[in-house]
Amino acid sequence: MPIVAQSTETTDWVSRFADEVIAESERRAPGKPVVVASGLSPSGPIHLGNLREVMTPHLVADEVRRRGHEVRHLISWDDYDRYRKVPAGVAGVDETWAEHIGKPLTSVPAPKGSPHPNWAEHFKAAMVASLAEMGVEFDGISQTAQYTSGVYREQILHAMRHRRDIDAILDQYRTKKAPGKKPQKSQKPVDEAELEAAEGSGAAAEDDGSSGSAGYFPYKPYCGNCEKDLTTVTAYDDDSTELTYACTACGFSETVRLSEFNRGKLVWKVDWPMRWAYEGVVFEPSGVDHSSPGSSFQVGGQIVGIFGGKQPIGPMYAFVGISGMAKMSSSKGGVPTPADALQIMEPQLLRWLYARRRPNQSFKIAFDQEIQRLYDEWDRLEAKVAGGTSRASSTGGGSVLPADAAAHSRAVRTAAGELPRTPRPLPYRTLASVADITAGHEDQALRILGELDPANPITSLDEARPRYDKAEAWINTHVPADQRTIVRQEPDAELLKSLDEPSRQSLRLLLDGLADHWSLDGLTHHVYGVPKVQAGFPADATPKELPPEIKTAQRTFFALLYHLLVGRDTGPRLPTLLLAVGQDRVRTLLGE
Repeated sequence: MPIVAQSTETTDWVSRFADEVIAESERRAPGKPVVVASGLSPSGPIHLGNLREVMTPHLVADEVRRRGHEVRHLISWDDYDRYRKVPAGVAGVDETWAEHIGKPLTSVPAPKGSPHPNWAEHFKAAMVASLAEMGVEFDGISQTAQYTSGVYREQILHAMRHRRDIDAILDQYRTKKAPGKKPQKSQKPVDEAELEAAEGSGAAAEDDGSSGSAGYFPYKPYCGNCEKDLTTVTAYDDDSTELTYACTACGFSETVRLSEFNRGKLVWKVDWPMRWAYEGVVFEPSGVDHSSPGSSFQVGGQIVGIFGGKQPIGPMYAFVGISGMAKMSSSKGGVPTPADALQIMEPQLLRWLYARRRPNQSFKIAFDQEIQRLYDEWDRLEAKVAGGTSRASSTGGGSVLPADAAAHSRAVRTAAGELPRTPRPLPYRTLASVADITAGHEDQALRILGELDPANPITSLDEARPRYDKAEAWINTHVPADQRTIVRQEPDAELLKSLDEPSRQSLRLLLDGLADHWSLDGLTHHVYGVPKVQAGFPADATPKELPPEIKTAQRTFFALLYHLLVGRDTGPRLPTLLLAVGQDRVRTLLGE
């Protein structure tokens, strides 16, 4: 089977795939545009697991484009698929929507309140907007438009003429079951919602055609009365192309001439390879739901020859998990979408998460506190790349591996140019803390951010956007209310009165140096330095120069500050919190 080899080396996986795709395209269709493909079913919210179906060929296509080749990235919208089930987490959906099961997705009404004409267009629109924000260039193909306009008529008639050959291929797999495999730890879903995110469109589970007393047929009409695909072909004549079907849902039956009939489609395991041949697809990845014996991708590799084509090369891609999944799925009723991710993170970060891992590697997208660590990692990479350091070996602590540099480049720009970026990308955790403490008051947020670096102050929140807006959205939508920061209105007189002399001395040391250290870096140095000075060490003493008990003293000091400022043991980073509260209020709350 023509699957692209996947290495464990540190070289850039996108470049290696691009090499193979260009070579394969030249063998198959010399001088013609390189064709890569994705398929998405707008049967409900298109989630972050589905996004890998798009990002893998997008990154390869973009690399091919950077090298000066003409390339088409096709996204087939499987909007002529049947409406399989009512998805969870869709506003306005109730049991009455079950009556549409079996109809084409484009024949199902859009969710209540939607401006779009049907179910498929509603969910397609959200994905199109997200892909535009991420800089993904593609050619969209509506399968409803293709089938109902007769574009595939010759392919349908060809499949019906060769139905016995197709049936013979499918019959090799019908009684076979996938061998039992233990899932790799890296790919084990954490709960039912994440398992849903690991599934594909559901097309892999569709039947492979009707087989009854009249024989096997790879074509399924939609009923002319109830519009559902609960139909059985009862007769077909190759010469006249007359086809008779009966609907098991409503009892309707009719005889049509297939050479003129456009209300039906090839079953999935025939439809997919037909499109490979029709479009000349060279590269298309497949998800884990297409990887078992008898699956769509494997069977398609044989069926595509009936249509005179070849199976695309392409990797199987692994799960995309969600950090904080259980919390999200319980509140939303479904798995998060690219739009959900882009609400709380910049497109560059989301692109980077898909670019830095080979398709066969699973990874997680963070919606919980982990997002702050991911942003810290991203900012460190940005700083290294900006410094111009790269390396081909493992030496040099401050340099960047070529694969990491390539992933960064693919995250921040496409062949068409750089993605819009935040002019002053301040640390995400700092912005989140400021947004948390100020609770939507932009004037207060600007005051705090302006004091982070007095030598080069921010003068407008626009300088920190869109990253500030993403951090604020994360605070407002993904941090539980009991973890939000509420600064005390009045000093905790009882706690202040109960303090022993060492604790009082630590507060005096902090307050005495407050004005001289009023910046993010200055307060960081000062807050960590107070316990050192109190123990008789220089404020700039390194951990190696200090006894272990200094760390304990620092933790005790920090806990005291949090209790006096926000009434809890923990909170945002203290330097940021102090800046947010302001000097005068800090002095009041600390008992000066």
